[in-house]
Amino acid sequence: MLYLLGGYCRTPIERLVLDYHTMKVAQSSIRLYFVRHGESEANTQHVISNRESLFGLTPRGKGQAKALAQNLGNIPITVIYSSPVLRARETAEILSQSLHLSYQVTEALREYDCGILEDRSDEEAWKLHSEIAEDWIVNHNYLRKPEGGENFLDIKKRFIPFIENLTDHHLNLQNHILFVSHGGLLQLMQPEILPNIDHDFVRSHGIGHTQCIIAELLKDKLVCQRWGDTHF
Repeated sequence: MLYLLGGYCRTPIERLVLDYHTMKVAQSSIRLYFVRHGESEANTQHVISNRESLFGLTPRGKGQAKALAQNLGNIPITVIYSSPVLRARETAEILSQSLHLSYQVTEALREYDCGILEDRSDEEAWKLHSEIAEDWIVNHNYLRKPEGGENFLDIKKRFIPFIENLTDHHLNLQNHILFVSHGGLLQLMQPEILPNIDHDFVRSHGIGHTQCIIAELLKDKLVCQRWGDTHF
């Protein structure tokens, strides 16, 4: 989707840069940028691969990461964190080189472990994968999990403290923090930290490759300012 601003056609990523320059940023503010990795071989082959995956970015995924890196260039990102999964690390590496920042790897951003479903691409595996996620979101059956994998509370237990500790550490600083993670984890956990969105919103909007979710700490509370093309 393209936007016409000032006589020029803008992509959603270019809008992200324009938003930074037009939005008023408080003297002491923390802004978090959550990004899904670029398209990977696991995506195109439809493989559940969230552990030590050998599936890196596709050529298209590398192009997506380069485009994002170029358009983030005018935003003063101060630190980059990445999931340890290869497709996320390759995305973070491209961003890191372009932004001239090193990146840190953390388990908190890893895609959730699917246990016996890992490395499978069959219809039965994906059906169970969807059923479990649905059970978490709709029925709040947070303890359900694929055998050998994580349940909802396991994911929450590693993600929420990481974000809380990070925002506490950067409190009273004007920092712009970039996170490279995964669609599953981000869609599950964003409603847990952003009170102005819920799981219904997330399910209807989704999150595409290298799409950005922007949150800002306002009055000691993280608030979603933008989800892809949707502004709050």
